[in-house]
Amino acid sequence: MQKISKRVRPVNSVSKPVELLFHIILIFFCLCCVVPFVFVIIISFTSKQSIAEIGYSFVPKEWSLEAYKFAFEMGEQLWRSYFNSFFITIVGTVCTLVVTIMYSYALFRKDFKFRTFFTFFCFFTMIFGGGLAPTYVVCKTVLGLSNSYAAVIIPMLLNPFNLIVMRTFFQSSVPMELIDAAAIDGSGEYSTLFRIVVPISKPGIATVGLLTALAYWNEWFIPQLYVMGDAKHMPLQYLLMEMQKKVDFLVKNSSMIGADAASIVKTMPQNSLRMALVVMIVIPIAFAYPFFQRYIIAGLTIGSVKG
Repeated sequence: MQKISKRVRPVNSVSKPVELLFHIILIFFCLCCVVPFVFVIIISFTSKQSIAEIGYSFVPKEWSLEAYKFAFEMGEQLWRSYFNSFFITIVGTVCTLVVTIMYSYALFRKDFKFRTFFTFFCFFTMIFGGGLAPTYVVCKTVLGLSNSYAAVIIPMLLNPFNLIVMRTFFQSSVPMELIDAAAIDGSGEYSTLFRIVVPISKPGIATVGLLTALAYWNEWFIPQLYVMGDAKHMPLQYLLMEMQKKVDFLVKNSSMIGADAASIVKTMPQNSLRMALVVMIVIPIAFAYPFFQRYIIAGLTIGSVKG
């Protein structure tokens, strides 16, 4: 008697119409994320006359590089600030990852004697903070953080949220049997961490690294507090913010300053300049996404225990 085999649908599969619906939703979501940035780029290359006539448009009447020419008139200071931002982001991200990995690894180890205390110490700072004034006094007066790269890197060196993320990743992906086996083979704690745990924790490290790099790259408030007026250590975001302040000041007070200021304001591409500044900030950090994404996707299944 011939057996009739039934085709069993996998648990995680969906029907074709539902899959099509998901694709449409994801495409729409991607467009909502990408189109505004493309629009910003187009406006940054739009002439002042075109914006005055038809406003913001995907198809401007006239293209122009005046906004970027005005921004590049900063000359050496602009490239110095670019270097400062890259240096602060790279060094700050590396230092933050080292501190975060070591702290979260200690919280992950159940045989750590003070694990409960340091876990509570980390979680408590996520809810209650000292405030801006005490933080400024400690960093400026006690630690002497002023007009240096350390003044921007150290205040952001440890993030409790990143610690929780990293500890949770260790708990879900790093088997204790692997650590016990390394200890039996004579491996020390630092050797076990950096030679065994870290290589199989690339997805978590990449996630924390991406969040940290974005935080360092986009930070402007801390430089305003600790490197204000020091052009040597001024990052790009703070420089462009100061540039925008000067532009707004000229626009609002051109009639009181004089004829020269009024002529500058007339030729200044105010709206396209704002968009050009956004593009100059976003484009460099956008190149970091493919690098981190490769590690996150490639290592999603790493850390499973084989029986």
